[in-house]
Amino acid sequence: MNIQAVKYPSVLLIALMAASTAALFFIPHPLVLFGLPVAVFAGWFALRFPFYICLGFIVFSFFRIHEAFPVLLPLRIPQLLALGSFAVIGWHLFVSKRMSVYWAPNLSLFIGFFLLVTAGALLATDRASAIGAITGSYSKIMIMVFAIAWLTRNTQDFEKAGMFFAIAGALIGCVAIFNKLNGIGLVEGTRVTIGRNIGSMIGDPNDLALVLTFPLSFALSFVITPGYKRYQKLFFALIYLCIAWAIISTQSRGGLLGMVSVTGIAAWRLSTNKLAVIALGVVALAVLVAVAGISDRSSGGAAEQGVDESAMGRIYAWEAAIKMAVSRPISGVGIDNFYANYYFYSSHWDGKNHAVHSTWFQVLAETGFLGFCVFVWLVKRTFGSITGSLNKLSEKRGAYPPAMLMMAQALFSGLVGFCISGTFLTQGFIWPFYILFALSVALERYLNQSHNSGSSTIHAKQ
Repeated sequence: MNIQAVKYPSVLLIALMAASTAALFFIPHPLVLFGLPVAVFAGWFALRFPFYICLGFIVFSFFRIHEAFPVLLPLRIPQLLALGSFAVIGWHLFVSKRMSVYWAPNLSLFIGFFLLVTAGALLATDRASAIGAITGSYSKIMIMVFAIAWLTRNTQDFEKAGMFFAIAGALIGCVAIFNKLNGIGLVEGTRVTIGRNIGSMIGDPNDLALVLTFPLSFALSFVITPGYKRYQKLFFALIYLCIAWAIISTQSRGGLLGMVSVTGIAAWRLSTNKLAVIALGVVALAVLVAVAGISDRSSGGAAEQGVDESAMGRIYAWEAAIKMAVSRPISGVGIDNFYANYYFYSSHWDGKNHAVHSTWFQVLAETGFLGFCVFVWLVKRTFGSITGSLNKLSEKRGAYPPAMLMMAQALFSGLVGFCISGTFLTQGFIWPFYILFALSVALERYLNQSHNSGSSTIHAKQ
């Protein structure tokens, strides 16, 4: 990346040293002296490499690395990375003015959806909860969409993003496998979780499956993309197997669907016999369901007659979601308000509220028919952007570095996985889709610039 840290780096060093000295005056502890050089280096690194600071914030926020490894909790890494991300974005946007800002039609559509969600929060049935969701996480996602789109500028950025996501998935997968083998935090006696005892977001098997499904497409894309060395492909193949094992251990139907769809899309692109791919996909899904032991689950297992309790719970929740949208077609009940409104709209009350367990019905209930249509349109436009990028890369095979094809394939299979697994997993207002969307904008921009200036010249510069 060609963004310089600051115009006068010595000024930054002097300012950081002065701040650290002032801290030593107010906190007379010898450990402060050790923190002084660390603070100077951290400040220089953050301003010199803003892309990695923002990427680190996304990885910790979405994958919950600090909750999978509780020893990291006292360090407050997500909060520090959040402050660092917003600081460097502000610096390069308004002070150094070295961040290349551009606009794309899909960004306008995204902003439109964000404004609809925000307006819906102001009209929500539980306004405090909705506004809390906006200010607590969704606004950060919105900022990071633009950060990813504007900071992902060259081959190395795209490749490092894919590597970060795949390796983060492997870390979470290893912890999940360890917990499964040692019987730690299991739900219903068989379904693996992480950090359930500390109230982690991935302390629910469905949410853990959601987190694990996302990096699967990146790991697999490294494996199938020509141009990478054999040891690199072996490394990412092991990551793929690790993540797949962890998803199977969650016994999540949405996770299994996502895994099969991501793998199936890769096989579809590589194989000339499409009928064989479809047949193998059906067989693979049946085998995975058996291997995962879904029939042994306390909820949704073979012991339940007819339509199982888990499936009926989803049907009741989806019915409630439709009623919420019909009742409030323009604004919906508001972001993060489905759970609180379940009692008022469900035709089946068993003494407790339930989550919606579907991305599509979540968006429908919480943003109304208007928001749902815009969201579906945004997903469709993202598909179009990624497909266009894949076509350009296919037409000029060999003219671009392997990282670009790797990213395009990962985005396409990842978005298919999102759409299919979204039937059973709630991810309408969390990271997965928005990361894929932002990277698709950055990839389209990169390829358009390459086409305008000559792809061979761009390739030579990478």
